[in-house]
Amino acid sequence: MTGQTLTLHGTVVFLRDTDGPLIAGDRGAADLIGEAIGSGATMIAIPLARLGPDFLRLSTRVAGELLQKLVNYRFQVVILGDVSEAVAASDAMRDFVVESNRGETVWFLPDLSALEARLAP
Repeated sequence: MTGQTLTLHGTVVFLRDTDGPLIAGDRGAADLIGEAIGSGATMIAIPLARLGPDFLRLSTRVAGELLQKLVNYRFQVVILGDVSEAVAASDAMRDFVVESNRGETVWFLPDLSALEARLAP
């Protein structure tokens, strides 16, 4: 397993390790889904460093394809890391992050502490 399972305020979270190869393509998504299912998680938290630079360029469709696969398996998804440069450089990315953070399915948060605070009652 290349991650750990945490329970934060009653939510079981599969936290992918920061170090390791990029999560890319169908194989990377399938591996992540398999590990998360095996851990009993309902939420997957992925460090931004594991996603590569194309993830933050919406025109590449990398973010949309990965997030759609994870959501299709009914996981909540949290991207952990600083997306401020990408948000400042792209109105589309800014809108995507803002709208995602308004919902319950995909969140962009700076770190694990912010996730714990977001899940707190």
